[in-house]
Amino acid sequence: MTRKTDLMLTAIAPAIWGSSYLVTTELLPAGYPLTVSLLRALPAGLLLLLLVRQLPGGIWWARVVVLGLLNFTFFWWMLFEAAYRLPGGVAATVGAIQPLVVVLLARVLLGSPVRARAVAAALAGIGGVALLILTPAAALDPVGIAAGLAGALSMAGGTVLSRRWQPPVSPLTVTAWQLTAGGIMLLPIALWLEPPLPAPTLANAAGMAWLCLVGAALTYILWFRGISRLEPATVAPLGFLSPLTAVLLGWSILGQSLGPAQLAGMAVVFASVWLSQQAPPPPTAARTRPASAASV
Repeated sequence: MTRKTDLMLTAIAPAIWGSSYLVTTELLPAGYPLTVSLLRALPAGLLLLLLVRQLPGGIWWARVVVLGLLNFTFFWWMLFEAAYRLPGGVAATVGAIQPLVVVLLARVLLGSPVRARAVAAALAGIGGVALLILTPAAALDPVGIAAGLAGALSMAGGTVLSRRWQPPVSPLTVTAWQLTAGGIMLLPIALWLEPPLPAPTLANAAGMAWLCLVGAALTYILWFRGISRLEPATVAPLGFLSPLTAVLLGWSILGQSLGPAQLAGMAVVFASVWLSQQAPPPPTAARTRPASAASV
């Protein structure tokens, strides 16, 4: 499969994640970030685990716990906390620092070069997302901002470590392991910190089904597949497509305005994503090294 195909398949994941803002605010009960995260991760992970019928072995148990914590438990907790406390656009703008953090972490943990083009693309993407979404009336709740930043750091760490630690199994199996681990870790926290959910409405059930089956199971298979085939600095900027989708959904479904600043932001986001993909790929040996070497 060509690199272009890998990029297109991987980009589907953040494009779908952009719907999380709409689904969270319009279809789910407010005030249950941990429970919503739990119901998004654990059922999807168990379903995939039933399909693959394979458990990690040896050191992969510990690594799956770390990856599940970074990519799901903590990240989704912070994501929903930010989504409940901030307008979706503000939450997305704060989270847009993730590609820049990935570039720096990849240098430390993977020895990847810090290319000026990748840094420029990350900074342009942050500016594009801000143009796309921020307005003078945007509320800047301090706890929501802190949650958004913490979530971005967590996801960046999970992205880089997912590249460093690659077990010799399929992306489907990797997704099953991490979703299940992340969901199990969320279970006691959600039960301890949040009250029971009210009786679900049809809208609540539809929103959770979308987040679980499509926004978790399907998209993370594509995402981890992309991480296994592409450099983290190439994959991470695709996340800018998430706020772009959020804005387009807000415009088309909620009737939100789309003015010159938003249109300019779209152009900048697309340009930053394009620029981030122009860096030359690493040598073939580095991309195809065996899992044992990549996991040192």
